[in-house]
Amino acid sequence: MPRSADLPLGDRSKCPIANALDIVGDRWTLLVVRDLLLFRKVRFNELLLSAEGIPTNILADRLRRLEASGIVEKTRYQERPPRFEYRLTPRGADLLPILRELIAWSNRHISGTGRPPPGFFDRPSVAGAGVHRRATTRRPADPTRRRSVRRAK
Repeated sequence: MPRSADLPLGDRSKCPIANALDIVGDRWTLLVVRDLLLFRKVRFNELLLSAEGIPTNILADRLRRLEASGIVEKTRYQERPPRFEYRLTPRGADLLPILRELIAWSNRHISGTGRPPPGFFDRPSVAGAGVHRRATTRRPADPTRRRSVRRAK
């Protein structure tokens, strides 16, 4: 497969591992990808609720970086105040095998790590969970989420 022309080569080296780590190799980025892909979180506040407790400024920075790298696309779902949903692009969804291998490695070598649900490693994909499609559809209403309603005067 030819190298994607729209991802810049890293400054450190031509090594593919070094270049991948330049994009996803910090403490938080793969956790954001995990939440988008495996837990179907798509809104900023949903991503903030992850157990690892990512700070808001770091989350905003990682989402910007992922978007700039073509791994995430953001779509406005509310005009005032402006709010966005984040979805993985097909390029981002291609990180699923890496997440699976990290999970398998952790389960083998780090005692006490959580186990994925049965069949997780058998599924060929997550059936597009959290992957942005050009034709957008409205997200189903969450009955547990309260909405404020402004009444006209």
